Amino acid sequence: MKQSYQSITWEEDHLSILDQTQLPLREIYSDVNTIGQVWDAIKKLKVRGAPAIGIAGAYGLYLGVRELDSKNFTSFNVELNRWIEYLKSSRPTAANLSWALERINQTVYANKDKELDEIKEIILKTAKTIHDEDKRVCKKIGENGSELVKKNWNILTHCNTGALATGAYGTAFSVILHAHDQEKDIHVWVDETRPLLQGARLTTWELQKAEIPFHLITDSMAGSLMNAGKVDMVVVGADRVTANGDTANKIGTYSLAVLAKENEIPFYVALPLSTFDLESETGEEIEIEEREPEEVTHISKSPITPKKTDAYNPAFDITPNKYITGFITEKGIVKPDFKKNIRKLFD
Repeated sequence: MKQSYQSITWEEDHLSILDQTQLPLREIYSDVNTIGQVWDAIKKLKVRGAPAIGIAGAYGLYLGVRELDSKNFTSFNVELNRWIEYLKSSRPTAANLSWALERINQTVYANKDKELDEIKEIILKTAKTIHDEDKRVCKKIGENGSELVKKNWNILTHCNTGALATGAYGTAFSVILHAHDQEKDIHVWVDETRPLLQGARLTTWELQKAEIPFHLITDSMAGSLMNAGKVDMVVVGADRVTANGDTANKIGTYSLAVLAKENEIPFYVALPLSTFDLESETGEEIEIEEREPEEVTHISKSPITPKKTDAYNPAFDITPNKYITGFITEKGIVKPDFKKNIRKLFD
């Protein structure tokens, strides 16, 4: 199973990203040389998807510290933590970003007695390790999740969860990809995913490349399809999952979960362990990013509303655990009791 594209690539001394704001019309790879450019790429969704954001943030931290001329570890560590908080501010809801940055922070502290130039190289090496691990993890998520998929099933998905959003393969998309590779003759319903159309622009692009049958639908069509018996499974990704299984994901996910429950359709969330936030007990503790109203009042920078129209634009919603059938992880499928079984993943 090969994919001809990667959302993030580390070159000899810089990061290369596939600018997702330009897809599907243009495939443009941009060179990223500074931490400020990484912050901007994450904030403006040139890089998006929780795992990919974590990977980009890890590389961005190296780009931030590599030019530091600190005299000792104490001053270096002050600057390191300043850059960590700066990068976290780009997308606060995504758990993988803070997870990757804190992992590097802990690794740096464990090597504090080494020369600063060596510590900088350790940061880069750790970023590469995070990147490589995500590729293996996403493959395993797909293998585990595909066991849930029956032949000739119609799968509904939301937003974009493919290789564009991860190191490779994807999360929910990896389940779809592996089921297709196993010749299960699946068909995919793709939510367009307002307001930024990540489903319409990105998931359809990835499905076409993988030659997987699909139809694009508006977000409001999902309930009608479920009621008509045309959906066998819903699988989505996640940006943060709390200790009890409450899930933050792209706005519109909660509605799908409620509809799936009403229509007795299994609703699964596919994610790596790095997306779990065991420090937060419930979804009420998750910070929800609110983005610019122009993302709602415009499409591709073209206005679709009268001038001075106000818009509310939360990027994510919270799906309570009671609407979730299970979590698909690299360690297997997690079923209720979520609070107990999620903890077991980390034992």
